[in-house]
Order: sequence, then structure tokens, then C-alpha cells
Amino acid sequence: MEKQNILFNLDDTLAYCNRYFNTVVERFIDQMSIWFDTLTREDIRQKQLEFDLDAISVHGLASNRFPESFVKTYKYYCEKYGKEKYKSEIDYLRELGFWVFEIPVEPIPYMNETLSTLKDAGHELYLHTGGDEANQLRKISQLEITTYFEHRIFISEHKDTTALSDILKTIDADPYKTWMVGNSLRTDILPALKMEINAIYIPAESEWKYNEVEVDVEPKRAYFQLNSLREVPDAIHQYVVDESYY
Repeated sequence: MEKQNILFNLDDTLAYCNRYFNTVVERFIDQMSIWFDTLTREDIRQKQLEFDLDAISVHGLASNRFPESFVKTYKYYCEKYGKEKYKSEIDYLRELGFWVFEIPVEPIPYMNETLSTLKDAGHELYLHTGGDEANQLRKISQLEITTYFEHRIFISEHKDTTALSDILKTIDADPYKTWMVGNSLRTDILPALKMEINAIYIPAESEWKYNEVEVDVEPKRAYFQLNSLREVPDAIHQYVVDESYY
């Protein structure tokens, strides 16, 4: 079996992520509904999401963007409805937002089995994850996955085509033998297709609005959509031995 370079995303590909953010957002909405009882839960949810997404262009996937979206939503509605802003309430919301980064991370089913199978087959595994370094390293440590990736870990606050291009140059990757495995159409799949490497899309159990984009690039290499991590090794190996691969 010819060695492949396989890049994995972390959040909602190897370990759960959105479920924690959704839980914290619901707690935020609970509290805001008490302070602003004329607002619907959907009003609050959409305004928080709007601030969160707007900040990405400036701050990328840095962790403090999320808590600040709570504070901005609170201030927005305070100004709109003439409610006095209280430092204690702002501090509470900021603390609530940061709490999401303290929740112990859980691996997605078949994470270890999938990585072990690919490593044992002789493939080179890489981690390409988005976020700030401290939070992502916390997750990597909790999951104990450095045994699979060793030093081949890349953390990007702006996870896009430029970031992937830089990684591919760094590892001197042959596009025919390189794969990106992830749940995000925006930050995993589209960059992979634009860089003309192989791509495997595994939809998350619940997706963040930011990741929902149209795939408007014609694949030049393999492009699969799978239902589970455990399908990845067979999909790659079957494609590699197919005569059309050569």
C-alpha cells in the first residue's frame, strides 16, 4: 500500500465541539430571556450568531470571539430597549462564554480505531485544526492523540485555503497522495478541492452556520462523503488500489 499524507480536522471530525457551544448558547438565551422578556429565543439566537460570524473576518477562530458575541448581544439589546448595562451582568456573560473552553472534550466514535488503522498501514497523519493554540492544545492533550500525529500538528486561527496551501508546501505533499478529512465544507473541503488534493467530507451531528457553504469547485481528485470515521480507511485504501488512481 503506497503511503498517503492524511490531514484530519479536529473539531467535530475527531472530537465533539458544536454540542458544547450549543449548550452554552442555550444557557445564554435562558439568561437573556429573563432580562429581556419581550424577545423571542430566536431573536437572541440570531443576533448572537450575527455578532459571532461578523467577528471571524477580524479575529479568525480565536476563542475570545465567542464570549464577546454574548457581550455584544447584551449591549445591543440594552441600547435598543433602554436597559442599563451592569458590569456584573457583562462579567457573567463573558464568563459563561469562556466556560465552553473548559468542558472536557469527547472523542467521536471510532477516533482511535481509525487513526490506529491508518498509522499501522504506514500512512503519515497530520492534524490541521482551527482555533487558538492554547485551546486546541488542551483538546489534543485530553484526547491523547499526539501518538498518532507527533509533531505534525498545525493550528490556524484563520483556517482557509491560504493556511492549507502553506501546510502542503511545508510537508512537500504530492496532491495525488494527500487527503483532507473534515466536517467543514468551508474550512476543510473547499480549501482541499481548491488545492486539488483528495477530500473526505463527514457531516457533523450538528453544524455551525459558518461551515454551511456551497461547494462550487469541481473536484480534480477523489471526493467522498462518508457517514462515519470508521469508513475512512477503507475509502482511502480502495481508492488507492483502484487502477484509475494510477
